[in-house]
Amino acid sequence: VLFILNGLERLNLDFRLAGTELCCDPNEPVPSSAIVVNLLRKYLLPEASIIVTTRPSAVRRIPGKYVGRYAEICGFSDTNLQKLYFQMRLSQPGCSGEASAGSSSGEQENLVEMLSRNLERHNQIAAACFLPSYCWLVCTTLHFLYFTRTVPPSQTLTGIYTSFLRLNFSGEVLDSTDPTNISMMKYVAKMVGKLAYEGVMSRKTCFSEDDLQQCFEVEMKTESELNLLDVFRSDVFRFFLTPCVQPGKEHTFVFTIPAMQEYLAALYVVLGEKKTLSQRVGKELSEVIGKVSEDVAIVLSIISKVLPLRFLPVLLNLLKIFPRYFSRLSAKDQDAIAHTMAEELFKEEDYYNDDVLDQINSSILGVEGPMRHPDEAPDDEVFELFPIFMGGILSRRNRAILEQLGCSIKNLTAFEIAKAMKKTVIRNSRKGLPPSELMDYLFFLHEFQNERFTAEAIRSLRTVNLSSVKMTPLKCSVLASVMGAMCHEVEELNLTSCNLDLSSLRILFPVLLRCKALHLQLNSLGSDACKEICNLLLHDKCVVSNLRLANNPVGEQGAHYLAEALAGNRSLTHLSLLHTALGDQGAEVIAQHLAKNQHLQELNLGYNSLTDTAALHVVEVAKKHATLDKVHLYFNDISEDGKRALHSLRTDRDGVRALVFLTAGTDVSDYWSNILNVVQRNLPFWDRERVRQHLALILQDLESSRRQTASPWRKAKFLRVESEVKKMLGKLQHG
Repeated sequence: VLFILNGLERLNLDFRLAGTELCCDPNEPVPSSAIVVNLLRKYLLPEASIIVTTRPSAVRRIPGKYVGRYAEICGFSDTNLQKLYFQMRLSQPGCSGEASAGSSSGEQENLVEMLSRNLERHNQIAAACFLPSYCWLVCTTLHFLYFTRTVPPSQTLTGIYTSFLRLNFSGEVLDSTDPTNISMMKYVAKMVGKLAYEGVMSRKTCFSEDDLQQCFEVEMKTESELNLLDVFRSDVFRFFLTPCVQPGKEHTFVFTIPAMQEYLAALYVVLGEKKTLSQRVGKELSEVIGKVSEDVAIVLSIISKVLPLRFLPVLLNLLKIFPRYFSRLSAKDQDAIAHTMAEELFKEEDYYNDDVLDQINSSILGVEGPMRHPDEAPDDEVFELFPIFMGGILSRRNRAILEQLGCSIKNLTAFEIAKAMKKTVIRNSRKGLPPSELMDYLFFLHEFQNERFTAEAIRSLRTVNLSSVKMTPLKCSVLASVMGAMCHEVEELNLTSCNLDLSSLRILFPVLLRCKALHLQLNSLGSDACKEICNLLLHDKCVVSNLRLANNPVGEQGAHYLAEALAGNRSLTHLSLLHTALGDQGAEVIAQHLAKNQHLQELNLGYNSLTDTAALHVVEVAKKHATLDKVHLYFNDISEDGKRALHSLRTDRDGVRALVFLTAGTDVSDYWSNILNVVQRNLPFWDRERVRQHLALILQDLESSRRQTASPWRKAKFLRVESEVKKMLGKLQHG
């Protein structure tokens, strides 16, 4: 028979003969602790084998003479074991959610490869993954980052970290022999949370032994407190803090997983552990006086019935003043927590960092590119997850899990903090936020998991600028979920250069329907994506009036879908297809369907390799259109004859403006600045040699027209425009 006794530290065993009598008869009724002691003494069932698991602090509770062998389970001491775990876990079927089998398999292999490379660099993550439970946390976080496609997302980042702590510390008491019976997680939140919070406030991730002593031991007064600290040091300390592996920092400690520092700092603040001395003394006095006043009030109420003393009611009220006064002071704690959250969430020095989801991804998979030289000054530490974790901890589900861990956050406390947040967080969010910070704010609202608060927070959010934010499926799900809490239309949604694809558009479809101005430039959206955009524009609830698809590989097939959408759409007034590889065939298809459209006012077909025939056809259709009055055709392959034909077509009907060149006969075009501004904005993304050739032709055209005019005023205008074109050519030549 093999007995496995799991968790010796929970049992208070007494091996003294006076404390536990000898027993060799399995049929004799004795307390369970006596059965365990006699099994370990080998007095009861001596042939049986016994394995006992315990924390290090409780090892010596069994006298050494009863132990045959000690073994310590260390973890993944070999990096290859870590790699094998990640390969098996990340390659499980179905872990990629709704993605297609081919694409998901490739993405899983890529994740394993990037993670393996980061482990080989002897990064801090290799030290963290020495513990298998942290390998679980890494894999679960990667699943969340890469394979979340549902709206709303099925889980939160805070929920992952809270569940991780429950898996490791559920039901754990720090020291079963201590009368306080404090839960392990409560002690960690109090002690390690304080260190984490002080590190966040001072922007520090490495801690010396002096830092640890100052944080842990400065307030230790009693022997019981010192004993609890010893148990913590032997059992729990190495789980949260590990020696730093960076050169020159070998004698310092860092948090095993960087984000855990921010989580514990957030938990420390939300639990109300961040108190001044006066607040702590006030709370203790309030509790003492409150208990005494209850007892005295009972006695005085009995005396007042026997002796008619008039001063007794006054005395009773005086006894109640202090607890009431303290309760008012404690209400200000919730304001302080909300203020801390808002202050950290909208720190201006963090405005131009990557968003927090990209930061987490980099901390796990590393940063692609050359490694930093050891002597190179490190970047400033960033703690943008801290306020987001504060919001996430206040969600109902996470509070319920923390309650199981002995960290109680009452419903009333959460309600008061949320109420105070309306004054601080929502007011600060109304300021213009850079794209990465706006993404962090949307992620904060997702983590908070409070629909009513989210609806109120985004009520004033009419313009959403997320340009250059890498919109992964998770970020698209967060955006769709948060924006789904509001009913009003969005004036402008800017998703320029956001790595969008077909799946992104499908996730965001309900949000895109309610956007008046939609910027989708520079996203590699091909014909498949155009089919989804066609469905969007033909939807009966679509309100999109301004659609920008510049610098996307739309192509001829994509033009067919967009032409179909133009024919049936009733809201679109401005459409930009600048540099979308339409060619003559694509432009012809769009021109054929323009007649069925009754609302379009401006169409941009610039830089699409259009020749004279296609350009003339487009302008001829535009002349007959009821509302279309501006067509952009610059940077196309239009000859001088074609230019003259387009100019004559334009003069036949006022109101139809074809923007082709910077000149209009012997004068400068009224729209020369519009054309040059478009070119200026797109210079980094266009083919430099082709742009240089077009600008050279424009410059020749300007110089020729200037020589033909006799007006000094017009010559001056030509010289001004020529100087702008020469500046652009100079920028191209100098890279």
